Amino acid sequence: MYKKVLAAIFCAALTASSFASCGKDEGTGTTDADNTATTGSTEAYVPPTAENVDIANFTEPQKGDTIIEMKIKDYGTVKFRLFPEYADKGVQNFVELAKKGYYDGLKFHRVIQDFMIQGGDPLGNGTGGESIWGGKFDGGTDPHLIHVAGALAYANSGGTSSDGSQFYVVTGTKYTDEDLTSLEQKGYAFSDNSKAMYKTIGGAPWLDGNYTVFGQVIDGLDIIFKIQCVSVNQSSSMPLKDVIMESVTVGEYDGEEIRWYITDYDEFDADEIKASTGKENVTVSNFTAPVEGETIVSMKLKGYDHPVRIKLFPEYADQGVENFVELANRGYYNGLTFHRVIKDFMIQGGDPNGDGTGGESIYERGFDGGTDPHLIHAAGAVAYANSGNTATNGSQFYIVTGEKYDESTIQQLEDGGYAFTDNEKKVYSTYGGSPWLDGSYTVFGQVFDGLDVVFDVQNVEVDDATDKPKEDVIIESVTVEKYDGGEVRWNISDYNG
Repeated sequence: MYKKVLAAIFCAALTASSFASCGKDEGTGTTDADNTATTGSTEAYVPPTAENVDIANFTEPQKGDTIIEMKIKDYGTVKFRLFPEYADKGVQNFVELAKKGYYDGLKFHRVIQDFMIQGGDPLGNGTGGESIWGGKFDGGTDPHLIHVAGALAYANSGGTSSDGSQFYVVTGTKYTDEDLTSLEQKGYAFSDNSKAMYKTIGGAPWLDGNYTVFGQVIDGLDIIFKIQCVSVNQSSSMPLKDVIMESVTVGEYDGEEIRWYITDYDEFDADEIKASTGKENVTVSNFTAPVEGETIVSMKLKGYDHPVRIKLFPEYADQGVENFVELANRGYYNGLTFHRVIKDFMIQGGDPNGDGTGGESIYERGFDGGTDPHLIHAAGAVAYANSGNTATNGSQFYIVTGEKYDESTIQQLEDGGYAFTDNEKKVYSTYGGSPWLDGSYTVFGQVFDGLDVVFDVQNVEVDDATDKPKEDVIIESVTVEKYDGGEVRWNISDYNG
């Protein structure tokens, strides 16, 4: 078995701005082995090969050579050797951006253990960045540079012609002959020299030929390996606590010691790093009762006598609340439907197209509502749907139904990498919800009356392919009101039936 090689993960992990193919598809790509099986050939399978050039990643720099020094807050400085002889445009772009201070203050927005750490996006969510030429550029690839541990390369959105400012540093894992053979049988080609390095040093070999490698860590590789251990949001791979590049500067190599390999460094406790970068146990505010005179939203659904009443949280989601209130005041939601309903998960609406493709915000474009740890995806939470991150919020929203989680289920999620605070555990075991959404979607409200209506809607008959109700669930009106001191019922168990 080759380690942690999941096509869905690595495509998403290195994508800048959009999700796209990472070259050969591990799951469906046609290979020589496939052809043998379908044609009935009796010839022995011969794996694809690559030219056996010298691998340059670990070529020592000369005194006076240009290097990059990256100071990472709370961790230290990482130094990189550059390879203009094999990646001239890639090096030029990175050096000039660094001289401009482009990377200073940016964060590593995506971290996947045993794979890589990714940064260089001024938007901080994987959708932004540009080159010194004002857009994208083609950095190409060169067989002398491969994705061994410590390699520095550009993220792209489907090919090296979409290189920009986003980059990643490889951590990876070591590969056995069996692992590499498994990859070869799926169409990947490796030279003998690259195989030797992946077996002794480790890396991410399936990326070779699809991404522009232009540098290699010469000191501070332990810092990169420490960062890959931080606690992250499981759906976005974004660190729960920001990992910030204080500065990225251009310097000259002065002959200092080079430490290429992780074995050159002192050992560290990965579990300790994960624990120290986990979630803060803040108070969960979803069930804070509204006070008399406070702005609330009342949503009336066709065929239901009782409205769904929603408390808003401008203190934690100011833009999200402003957007929803203004759209409601305009009558935007009146007559729209819940176009997507999934039992034990959520009901989704707010799209004037009625199919999940439309909607807009009160702002010029979509808006970034962000996330706040005080608001989580408990049953009854109201949040914005998005198309990959909170910067794409619009008018579409959903109301969580979810299900309750007992200790064993929470433990299973934790074993799978999800992180819960004690306060979150208490909420999800008492009220239920959809915890895997936390940190990726803007929660801005909570149903405090009419939750039974929401749970009733989640039981309607839907189309299996689209999750669209077979009979329209229509929002008659969404009105903005002042709380009058009426009954507050947070938990579905507070309702009869």
